[in-house]
Amino acid sequence: MLKSRFGFALVGAGLIAGAVAIGATSGQAGSEVNVYSYRQPFLVKPLFEAFESKTGVKVNVIFAKKGLIERMAQEGRNSPADVLLTVDIGRLNKAVVEDVAQPVTSDFLSDNIPAEYRDPKGHWFGLTRRARVAYVSRERVKEKSLSYEDLADPKWKGRICIRSGQHVYNLALFASVIAHDGEKAAIDWLKGLKANLAHKPSGNDRAQVKGVFGGECDIAIGNTYYMGKMQTNTKKPEQQKWADSVRIVFPGTEGRGTHVNLSGMVMAKHAPNRDNALKLMEFLSSDDAQKIYADVNFEYPVKPGIAWSDRVKSWGEFKADSISLAKVAELSALASEIVDQVQFNE
Repeated sequence: MLKSRFGFALVGAGLIAGAVAIGATSGQAGSEVNVYSYRQPFLVKPLFEAFESKTGVKVNVIFAKKGLIERMAQEGRNSPADVLLTVDIGRLNKAVVEDVAQPVTSDFLSDNIPAEYRDPKGHWFGLTRRARVAYVSRERVKEKSLSYEDLADPKWKGRICIRSGQHVYNLALFASVIAHDGEKAAIDWLKGLKANLAHKPSGNDRAQVKGVFGGECDIAIGNTYYMGKMQTNTKKPEQQKWADSVRIVFPGTEGRGTHVNLSGMVMAKHAPNRDNALKLMEFLSSDDAQKIYADVNFEYPVKPGIAWSDRVKSWGEFKADSISLAKVAELSALASEIVDQVQFNE
C-alpha cells in the first residue's frame, strides 16, 4: 500500500467498483460531498475511498458520459453537485461558459498544479495530462522525430489517419497551432494536413491505430493513454496487435513541445458542501492521489516530480508544450471555424 501525505493507505486499483449515486447513501449533514463525474467509476473509486478513510466525508457520485454540465445548468441553485470531474480543456472551459463553476483560491492547489494547467481565475484545475501524439508504423516510418507542422508535408500524402476535426481532442490541438503560428499559418497547415489524409476523418483514436496496423495509413494521431488501453486489453487481444504495430513519436519535442490536454475538476457554482468540496479537490492534487489517478488511466500527473508509471515511461520522454491551456480554450472556437472553413471533415 502507498501512504499519502495525509497519513492513510490508498486503495489499490484492483479493488475498483461502481459509483455511488447521490442520495443513495448520504452521510450526516455536513459530512458529505457530491461529485458529478464524466470520468468512469473505476478511475475515481480508489481515490474517493481513500479520501473517505482519512476525512470521514462521504463521497456520493453520479457518473454519465454526457449531459452533466447541462444538468448542472438546469438544476441551478438547487443542484446538489459540489465538484465536477471531466476531461479536455474544452469541457473544463464549457463549465465556465455555462456558468456552473465558481472560482477557488487555494495555496495548496496553486503549489501542486502548474499555472499552465489551471485557470488564471481559479475556475478549473487540471489533474492529469495526456499528450496528443503520432502513432507511427514500426515498419514504414523511419523518422524518430516530427513536428506538428511536418504532418502537412506532401511526403505524407495519403498516409495519415485522424478522427473528426471537430472532436474536442483535435480542436485543442488545432487551437494550440493557432496560438503558436497564427491564424493564417494554421489555416494553411490544416489544408496541408487534410491533403495528407488517407480517408475521411472518422472513428475514435484507437480506430486510427487500427488503420496503421491494417496498412490504410502510416501515421495515426491520438492521445497517449490509448496505447496503454490497447496494450492491456485482454478482452480484445486484437488491439494488442494494433499497439505492437506502432511506436509513439512525440511531435514538437525538439521544438516548442508536445501538445498536452487535461482531465480536471471544477467546484460547482452552488456547491452545498463547499468546504468538503475544497478538501476533495486539494486531496486530488496530493502526491499519492496524483500517482494513482494517473496510473489507472495511463496518464501523466500534473504535479511536477510525481513518477510516471513504468508503462508510460516505456513510451519515451518528451517536452510538454508550456502554453497556457486557458489560451488554448480561448482559441478552440476559432479552431472549430477553421475546421469548417477548410472542409476538413469532407
